[in-house]
Amino acid sequence: MNAVQTTNPEVASTIDVGGIATNYHDVGEGDPVLLIHGSGPGVSAWANWRGVLPTLSQQHRVIAPDVLGFGYTERPEGVTYDMATWTQHLVGLLDALGLERVAVVGNSFGGALALNIATHHPERVDKLVLMGAAGVPFEITEGLDKVWGFEPSLPNMIELMDVFAYDKSLLTEDLAQLRLDAATRPGVHEAFSAMFPAPRQRWVEALAVPDADIRALTQPALILHGRDDEVIPLSTSMRLHELIDDSQLHVFGRCGHWVQIEHAEGFARLVGDFLG
Repeated sequence: MNAVQTTNPEVASTIDVGGIATNYHDVGEGDPVLLIHGSGPGVSAWANWRGVLPTLSQQHRVIAPDVLGFGYTERPEGVTYDMATWTQHLVGLLDALGLERVAVVGNSFGGALALNIATHHPERVDKLVLMGAAGVPFEITEGLDKVWGFEPSLPNMIELMDVFAYDKSLLTEDLAQLRLDAATRPGVHEAFSAMFPAPRQRWVEALAVPDADIRALTQPALILHGRDDEVIPLSTSMRLHELIDDSQLHVFGRCGHWVQIEHAEGFARLVGDFLG
């Protein structure tokens, strides 16, 4: 592994995971926590988690990778983007780092991946945090259809950010331009558009973990959701709370899909207390 010298905060360290050069942030000391980002256009671990990394890393070793196909992780030609491939990549990262067991925090699409790791590799997961998580069936929202069907332009990015956030004061044209720039780096949009082509309801189903597997989880789970989420409906977290016996559910009012950004302090406090 090596650290890359760069002024871009989205680029951190690089490690070989099954032949894939993987960009990841590794900060803090203590019990390890894996943060798995969502699936928005131009997303990266840093864009998703930058507001909570400093707080969470005060008590834990926090590892936040760019999932295969996203951010600054290598995108090999011919790769098939699906749950099995993404899960294999993330478990491979744990292997490469020599981490036998971690707490896993998953946001949205990353929540589905966290569930998949916990159900297929239960010995690797100590605790589970699911935030605005996919992973159970639901009727695709107009918001999620816009996310997965994004076509690059500044007006489209501004419209998309409006879907993500309840607090519109967070949405500046400069921020939209930064995310658009990230979404249009060479190869990024091509990879993203290949992941969730229309009709998109099938990809909601593809991310779903069978109810029986979720019921079988024994790890304690913290489930978080924004009440006003237009991307992943609150009903998904309510369903996960029903299925996971050892779970607690916290719903943030006046909050969209960006709990970790719109309510960063509350998110970090709840997650920190839960992880111990």
